[in-house]
Amino acid sequence: MSIHYSPSPSPPPALHSIRRSLSDISSPPPDHRPFDAPRRFAAFAHRLSHLLLLLLPPPHSPPLHTALKGLAAELSKAAETVSVYNNGSKILVLVNCKTLSSALQQRATALAAWLTLLASALPDAGDDELRKKASDLSRDMKLAQFKVTENEERVRCTLEKEGEGRESSKAVQSGIVMDLARALGFDPGDRAEFCNQVKLFKNDPFRSHSVPERRVLMSLERILSNWSVEPVTVTPNWDFEIVDDAAAPVFAFKSFLCPLTKEVMRDPVVVLESSQAYERTAIEYWFERCIQDGREPTCPITGTVLKSLELKPNIGLAGAIEEWVGRVVEYQIKSAVQYLSEEPLSVDHVERALDHVYKVSEEHPTRRYIIRNAGVVLLIVTVLSNNSKTIGSHLRSKALMTLLSIAKDEESRKIMLERGITRLAVHSLIGSSEKEREYAIKLLLEFCNDEDCCVRIASEKGALVLLSSIAGNMEYPSLSNSAEEVLSRIERVEDNVQCLAAAGRFGPLISRLHDGSVGVKIDMASLVGRMTLTNSCKEQIARQGARVFVELLSSQEGRGPSLQALYNLSALDGNATILIESSVLAPLIEVLFDELDPSYDLKSLAASTIANIVSKPGHWELASADKNGNPMQSEIIVLRLLGLLNCLSSQCQVTVLRILCGIASSPQASELVASHIMSEGGFRTVLPFLEHPEVEHRVVAFKLTRLLSEWSSQNIANELRLSNKLTILKEKLLNNQSTSDERSDAAQILSNLSLSAGEVQNLLGGDFVERTAVTLKNQRRVPNARFSHTASGMQEGLVGLLLHFTRNLDQQSLNMVRENRLMAIFCEQLDYTSKPKVKRLAAIGLKNLSEFGMSVTARDSKPPSSGGFCSSLVLVCGRGASQPSTCPIHNGACDEDSQLCLLKSNCIKPLVDTLNDNDTDVQLAAVDALSTLVSDYTSRSFKRVVDELEQLGAVDSLITLFTEVRTEELREKTIWMIEKILRVESMSNRHALNHSLVRGLVEAFKHGNTNTRKHAQDALTLLKQLSGVSGKTSSQTRAQR
Repeated sequence: MSIHYSPSPSPPPALHSIRRSLSDISSPPPDHRPFDAPRRFAAFAHRLSHLLLLLLPPPHSPPLHTALKGLAAELSKAAETVSVYNNGSKILVLVNCKTLSSALQQRATALAAWLTLLASALPDAGDDELRKKASDLSRDMKLAQFKVTENEERVRCTLEKEGEGRESSKAVQSGIVMDLARALGFDPGDRAEFCNQVKLFKNDPFRSHSVPERRVLMSLERILSNWSVEPVTVTPNWDFEIVDDAAAPVFAFKSFLCPLTKEVMRDPVVVLESSQAYERTAIEYWFERCIQDGREPTCPITGTVLKSLELKPNIGLAGAIEEWVGRVVEYQIKSAVQYLSEEPLSVDHVERALDHVYKVSEEHPTRRYIIRNAGVVLLIVTVLSNNSKTIGSHLRSKALMTLLSIAKDEESRKIMLERGITRLAVHSLIGSSEKEREYAIKLLLEFCNDEDCCVRIASEKGALVLLSSIAGNMEYPSLSNSAEEVLSRIERVEDNVQCLAAAGRFGPLISRLHDGSVGVKIDMASLVGRMTLTNSCKEQIARQGARVFVELLSSQEGRGPSLQALYNLSALDGNATILIESSVLAPLIEVLFDELDPSYDLKSLAASTIANIVSKPGHWELASADKNGNPMQSEIIVLRLLGLLNCLSSQCQVTVLRILCGIASSPQASELVASHIMSEGGFRTVLPFLEHPEVEHRVVAFKLTRLLSEWSSQNIANELRLSNKLTILKEKLLNNQSTSDERSDAAQILSNLSLSAGEVQNLLGGDFVERTAVTLKNQRRVPNARFSHTASGMQEGLVGLLLHFTRNLDQQSLNMVRENRLMAIFCEQLDYTSKPKVKRLAAIGLKNLSEFGMSVTARDSKPPSSGGFCSSLVLVCGRGASQPSTCPIHNGACDEDSQLCLLKSNCIKPLVDTLNDNDTDVQLAAVDALSTLVSDYTSRSFKRVVDELEQLGAVDSLITLFTEVRTEELREKTIWMIEKILRVESMSNRHALNHSLVRGLVEAFKHGNTNTRKHAQDALTLLKQLSGVSGKTSSQTRAQR
């Protein structure tokens, strides 16, 4: 009996929501879905929809409406979850299967509770059938279990593990694809469907874009890029032109391919429990990964959980595969031979041939003999040798890679070596591509396991240099390390030491020099002595091996090789210090002075090495040169060296002279050496060499004489006079057939000697002065000229020779001074900024001429009515001018071209500029020359003299020089001039407030010598800075003015 309720005015809104949600839940998915949970939930939804139809129209009951509202809310949530199942990507559902099933479980439980409320809300007098159906549905939904399947859970766990970024082999990736295909309901071999599923997952709008989901997506994309259903390594390429050949092998049967690796199996095994065949390593790795992931191992093809992991070799399948592989290999080698033998070569065919040979060699190493017997090795080497440019860097790198693989076969290695593979590999070290250089180095590394091969590689032209260059280039670390490994193996072979050293690799040489036996050390010393070394190499060997060479000097067998090595190293200037620190001088001197050993060759080597050392700065002056601690510049060493000049061979003599030149040219030892040579008449031993028939002997002898003349000019002059050798110097100077060094040194010797006035006139004479003056003038005409050391020495000598004529002036000398305009010549030499000695000599010449002019003025001074200075100096200063001008220097008339007046010859300004020179001796000479102008400070024209100096900047320059003075001698000379200048009242007034000058004068007054202090006191008094004893004199001087 049915009970009818009074109908509601209209259906409640909750009922509309329930109908909509039930419709969404019950709608089938757009495609086949392998998921059971949404189908089961849809069944409950179908029962619920029938139940609600019986409820229409719903009675007006508050509890009933509450239940309907609860059902509407839960069904809306359930519809969202089912929508993900039906419309989301299948991979997304798998990744979130646990979350989704849990959500459905919660919705079912909640709906069961609301259905219970709905049943209890029906009136007691109502339809019992409706209440029973609601109660049954509530019970069934409460008992329902929405769980993921075992396969779904396994795939989800696998994807999570892969998302952690672990490295997976191709076999594992293939197993994952099989599991995923089963879970998603598609064929594991359908790569297109797999790609589509990954794409749908990537673009799925339901994705939460969480980090785990992103990791899973990246791992799937990685698997997709690596996974392929086609075998890729053994099956031959079927794009050959001989594809119709009846001997061509068929494609690999599907049964030959491992389901996991997709490659032809080499060790096929059967999983006993599932009877499926796999590659042994692939299936074992799959089992291992399953256990690592915490899940039961399965058979990848069937998905069956395995209780036993026992594997059995598939002997029949292995034999069939081996037979097929043999046919494929023979066919590939045959094809390679055909392609490599073509004339002309086809680049494409060569590349195919190399690819096939390389695959055979790498994948079937036991069949490398087939490659060798077919002549492929010889063909590849021939292609590299004869067609290197034709095939290009890419194919050269492939050829080297192929040969590297084949080289593991011993017989093939021999063929390669016989055909010059090392030379070809070395040539590829300069290849344009990094790959070519890489395989060239790897090939050399392969051959370096044999000592004979190491020797062969080291002897290849440029091999070691190229390898060293690559090893030092850190732009390509891999190449650098491989090249360094090749070099280290080469270095282990004794016969390669010389080649390595020639290439700048001195490690083996130095190592054997330090750690080898005496015989090995002698061999290494002999090697260093024979080699032509760069400067950097000489320095490196000297730093690390000099002490060993010195030790070898004590043994008779090692003396010759070590002397040769030391001589070779001493040729570098910078090695002088290193050799000195190695205590080399004493052993060398012992060899040189050894009277028991008559070997002139050893003495010559020792002498040459010593000469090289002492000719360069290296602090040898402080080193002991014999067992008694005597230095090279000691009297006993110098005299013994002189004694050797009479008993050695001609070549040794010149070397000893070079030693004497070296120690005589040292600033620290030259004066002492000169005194030793001159004190015992040693110069008489040197004299004969000035006329030696050999040029080399004469050059060194003249140089030594020049060095000695700088310290013992009087003694040298006396020895030359006694032996009538003075004229030799002039003859040498005027002889154009002599070497430039001889002429330069002869000029400097003559300029250094203390000659009498008669000797100057007789030895040199007017013609000589004229010739010298012309030579110096011609040098001035060359703009921006750069002079060699020899030319610079010649210039110094010529200026010094002219200086002789300014020391003792007589009528004849004055005529030569005037005719050759010596003052102008001296003045021109002042601007040679790079030659301080020339400037010093020129300034001295100007001083001598100016001094003579001032002395004549003082001697011949007459009243102005008689013509003044000019009338008495017509002879010495030039012819009288028709309209003479008054010279403030000489207080009379001087010619405009006067050669005894610094003012008229325009020499004052150049001398003032010379005060700024960096050389103190040049400054002293310039001050001496300028001081001649203020020597007569009592003259009535003295103020005019000072005014001229002031106008030309001399006063300020002198004051600046005084305040920055370097030596006491220079300070004394400058303060003398300043004190004289300050006697002019205008000068003292002007500089009275010059604090720098006053401070300098005070310092000179406190710390100077007696003369300096006296001049400082007078200068301070003149500046009214000090009341001193000179006040009276100063007042008298001012009164005179």
